[in-house]
Amino acid sequence: MLEEQFLDPDRHDRQTFISGVGELDEYLRRFAFQQSRKGITVVRVLVDTDTPGAILGYYCLSAAQIDAISLDERTRQKLPRYPVPCFRMGRLAVHAAYHGRGLGRLLIGCAVERCLEARKHVAAYALVVDAKGEKAKAFYEHYGFKPCRDNPMTLYLPLGV
Repeated sequence: MLEEQFLDPDRHDRQTFISGVGELDEYLRRFAFQQSRKGITVVRVLVDTDTPGAILGYYCLSAAQIDAISLDERTRQKLPRYPVPCFRMGRLAVHAAYHGRGLGRLLIGCAVERCLEARKHVAAYALVVDAKGEKAKAFYEHYGFKPCRDNPMTLYLPLGV
């Protein structure tokens, strides 16, 4: 059974995680736990409970804001003219051995669920991501993320609005 957990370096094997994107793998190995411990981001991993040490995928969430002017015109009309609070999914990666099995979609769903739960306590308008390339951008757009006007590689997903 698949389960989402907080990254725990004593339980989760970060060294064997290979997504195919060196920057994402390096982040998980060297910086994810440090940044989580410092309160910069929260790192959640996806594991199979039969092999709980093996990381199948991960994502990171943190607080953010975005200038309303960056959003599409229809959205901007409904928002104040100053930066609006958001959540940022700083990274999302799936182990290369599990590409094409829907785990990326599952991780986005988990991230959105976490944001909606947090939104009950702390206001946030959207989930924001920075796509690392055109393939990643297309992936996020497939799940409803919209590109920002001023930087089309930054995308946002309104949360329940």
